[in-house]
Amino acid sequence: MMFENKTEAQARAEILEMVGEYCDRFHAKKPYREGARIPYASRVYDRAEMVNLVDSSLEFWLTSGRYTEMFERKLAAYLGVRFCSLVNSGSSANLAAFMALTSPLLGERQVRPGDEMITVAASFPTTVTPAIQYGVVPVFVDVTIPQYNIDVSRLEAAYSEKTRLVMIAHTLGNPFDLAAVKDFCDRHKLWLIEDNCDALGSRYTLDGAEHFTGTVGDIGTSSFYPPHHMTMGEGGAVYTNDPLLNRIIRSFRDWGRDCVCPPGKDNYCGHRFDRQYGELPAGYDHKYVYSHFGYNLKATDLQAAIGCAQIDKFPSFVERRRHNFDRLYAALEGTEEKLILPQAAPGSKPSWFGFLITCRQGADRNAIVQYMEERGVQTRMLFAGNLTKHPCFDQMRAEGRGYRVAGGLENTDRIMRDTFWVGLYPGMTDEMIDYMARIIRAAIGM
Repeated sequence: MMFENKTEAQARAEILEMVGEYCDRFHAKKPYREGARIPYASRVYDRAEMVNLVDSSLEFWLTSGRYTEMFERKLAAYLGVRFCSLVNSGSSANLAAFMALTSPLLGERQVRPGDEMITVAASFPTTVTPAIQYGVVPVFVDVTIPQYNIDVSRLEAAYSEKTRLVMIAHTLGNPFDLAAVKDFCDRHKLWLIEDNCDALGSRYTLDGAEHFTGTVGDIGTSSFYPPHHMTMGEGGAVYTNDPLLNRIIRSFRDWGRDCVCPPGKDNYCGHRFDRQYGELPAGYDHKYVYSHFGYNLKATDLQAAIGCAQIDKFPSFVERRRHNFDRLYAALEGTEEKLILPQAAPGSKPSWFGFLITCRQGADRNAIVQYMEERGVQTRMLFAGNLTKHPCFDQMRAEGRGYRVAGGLENTDRIMRDTFWVGLYPGMTDEMIDYMARIIRAAIGM
């Protein structure tokens, strides 16, 4: 018997050492061969992630546990925020963030059906989905090119007496104009949710101090889906400095319950049976008292275990993304006659998720993209392009209700027609970046 006469700790150590050796042997990255397919994103990991994953599995706790608590502490410390809640996806993070603002605990600042939320249509749908499903009206504002973020000059025109919040994403790692958006929200007493799912590690200088994106607004969100800045397979996070918002976020994440006891722990607060809630009988078990109509959005400890290893590597991931951006940008200089290259927002230090390119008049995006794909360079659109043009809006569009547009969406429509992007993930080598640049140049005849 392999583990005969061994303690559990000895057996576990032996298993984990074997797992590490297995990863080194069978998951080692193969050298790049020119012409091989270059995906827009890929996981970057080593034995640390795999050992953590198996370590968690040996405990067979499965739901949120010690690795979850460890990851929440690590991410909060990295971002410099007080509170972080791990959830099962970035979309769930957006859902929890938005729904937190609908809590009656917020009094007169509670967001209600029929209120309005300023956002953009050149985005991923789950930035907007929670508002629509709750009955809040999204007000779409155009974006700028080549920064691909909200046109802040149109914010005042989008405002109405029904506006209660702004929820927008930092596009592919490029921060939006946080100074202007934060000032607008402060003047009108609006909530600000930063969808930080594509920008973890980006920085923005505000009032002379550098901040991580996702930490300037009331709530920030992240995604850990495999293509993102770091991964745990599926997963996301919601973070804030506000203790009341944190309490509400955790309630919505954990079935809507009022109790804050972690999974597997009873009477954490010491008041499980000695209080009265709503119209329940006095002493009703606090673990089954619900203060919100919530969900189960928790991640598993298996996911969190991977995240704990990923976040230790994360600063190097950010630096490599910046290196890849700079190298690709330099390699494409001189193509501006046919292509619009991306620009960082003033005062920002992006953690680039991708390299956005808009074709000028006379350059056919579809032809360029197909040429690149045929030669192994994977491309992507800027998500929805113009979300209001998609089938999910057909009924609302036909009925003329459910959303509104503040001014035109000219740049948004141009992005839908003429824009694509390629990846910059930290596993890309200089040879891969150089090959992509040569293929892009060949596609436009330069």
